[in-house]
Amino acid sequence: MNEVDIESFARRACDLGAVEARIIGAKSIFTAAWVRMKCQFGCGRYSTSRCCPPYTPTPSEMQEIIGCYSRALLIHCRGEASPTRIVTELEREIFLAGFYKALGLGAGPCRLCEKCNLKRCIEPDKARPSMEACGIDVYATARANGYPIQVLKDRSSEVNRYGLILVD
Repeated sequence: MNEVDIESFARRACDLGAVEARIIGAKSIFTAAWVRMKCQFGCGRYSTSRCCPPYTPTPSEMQEIIGCYSRALLIHCRGEASPTRIVTELEREIFLAGFYKALGLGAGPCRLCEKCNLKRCIEPDKARPSMEACGIDVYATARANGYPIQVLKDRSSEVNRYGLILVD
């Protein structure tokens, strides 16, 4: 596949509702141990879903996975647009285009089921762990790639959400 082929997926992400998407170097994806701690000690959904820690890769495991790739597609959404929905749809399209290692990560906790079946996911085609659940520092990754992101101080602030597809 050539670069034109993969760039078309960035445009496709926008067709699916993203504000912007771009191909980034895998080396610009940052992992950190503290990210997983924020899930464990800050999120009431910790351990309630197969898409959340402790069921997801640790930051060091995720860094090892990222090391198998040279590039990724970073997807930027605002408001109610769902990076996870875009990621799952695009991941399949990218895989079928010949990028057999395509692997997607969404944003925030999985909300597909009212109660997660922790033994076996019943929505494996749609469920993806979030970047943060796998120890990815979304703030550092977004900023390193020129995207806006800030701590929200109130509900009136504009929400920026990110999804990621590791491509090759």
